[in-house]
Amino acid sequence: MLELRPYQDQIVADTRIKLRACRSVLAQLPTGGGKTVIAAKMTGNAAAKGLRAWFICHRDFLLQQTSRTFDRVGIPHGFIAAGYEFNHHHQVQICSIDTLKRRLDRLTPPHLFEWDEAHHIAAAGWTKVFQWAGPRPRHIGFSATPLRLDGKGLDDKFGDIVVGPSSLELIEQGFLSDYKAFAPSTPDLTGIHTRAGDYARDEIDGLMDDGQIIGDMVRHYRRYADGLRCIYFCVSIKHSEHVAATFNASGIPAMHLDGDSPTELRIKAAKAFGRGALRVLSNVDLFGEGYDLAAQANMDVSVEAVALARPTKSLGLHLQQIGRALRPGKPHAIILDHAGNLMRHGLPDQEREWSLKGIDKNKKGGGPMVRQCPECFAVHEAHKMVCPYCGHVYEKSETGGRKVEEIEGELKEVDKVALRRSRQNEERQCRTVEDLVALAKRRGYRNPEKWAAFIFTYQQKRAQELYEAHARS
Repeated sequence: MLELRPYQDQIVADTRIKLRACRSVLAQLPTGGGKTVIAAKMTGNAAAKGLRAWFICHRDFLLQQTSRTFDRVGIPHGFIAAGYEFNHHHQVQICSIDTLKRRLDRLTPPHLFEWDEAHHIAAAGWTKVFQWAGPRPRHIGFSATPLRLDGKGLDDKFGDIVVGPSSLELIEQGFLSDYKAFAPSTPDLTGIHTRAGDYARDEIDGLMDDGQIIGDMVRHYRRYADGLRCIYFCVSIKHSEHVAATFNASGIPAMHLDGDSPTELRIKAAKAFGRGALRVLSNVDLFGEGYDLAAQANMDVSVEAVALARPTKSLGLHLQQIGRALRPGKPHAIILDHAGNLMRHGLPDQEREWSLKGIDKNKKGGGPMVRQCPECFAVHEAHKMVCPYCGHVYEKSETGGRKVEEIEGELKEVDKVALRRSRQNEERQCRTVEDLVALAKRRGYRNPEKWAAFIFTYQQKRAQELYEAHARS
């Protein structure tokens, strides 16, 4: 029997309720929160009622990863994908979107569509399948970041949204790892053009791959993540291969992978990474959405650090990349930012509002920006002109970035410890649930009552544990 965490059970229940009122619902949950497990539960529930269900993936490796999860929980299934024989007798099918959109004339819509990484659903091929399904089936989308880089909303496909706990809540509950973040000065992107909503790949490739990147990535790895298993997110294949070669030349075992790497090579790399024989995996467009190293290696694989070496305007891409290191099981993850993305998009546990509506293209970023104090290195909201931790008053010149060629710069730790200590002190001063609700509203939290109830219960439990420990001593 598949056992879900309490918040996962709640997402299943809330989605079921919302599907009674509309035929399509999107479920949002941060990277690492267990969306595939939730999907397996929903799929199993549908199959138990005699309903047909299709789980739709957009990458080839996700087919087998999903299949292994379904096998583990006892869900018989077939495939609608190139290279797999189609067995129409299976109630559950795991589908490749690329294959599905080409075979619609030979298929009959199921009762339930489940869309993995559903923020892609506005794309032409996905929309074709969605419209072909007609008005009868139900649709459930899953996404950590329900927004598109082009600013399009998802409210033309989904009638409602179920928002799961935030990254901060999952970190506080121990379901995601805490982290330490180190940030260099922001690369100078003056003159870099925008194409399809993000920085032009060829132009930032030249910026990030020519010469030495700020502080030298190998030096910063050795200083802040020495010996840890780290994934580097790069701009291009050439850039990624260069990063891997540089690490290997420095005596740190590394390998490059990309979306075209053969499955056998991916499995070999995942197993070596899991054993610690590889310390660095450098990639482009692979270890983002949904990629499960543990599933590839068929063993536990802990990603202990990530390094951002690709500037991006995409909040979704930023959070997906950081999320690779936030699986629990370690004291903290390490985030090394060589691209200025933390300063552009904020910290992973920053409160963000998720909805189905489109976003203002001039406000892409998903929430308040952050800045780094030059005196105490704390990171806080950019609109504050005085550092709330040390009192430093910002000059206008301090908001600008330094050029990427300034190689003498050091990565500075984001003083998240001081920030969290300050937040916890505020929470401890609250004596009632009402006090906590008021604090949550001041912080701009999405659901003040829900957060306050969680914190109050946690505080009461912790106080009882301390009392019992004192009584035993």
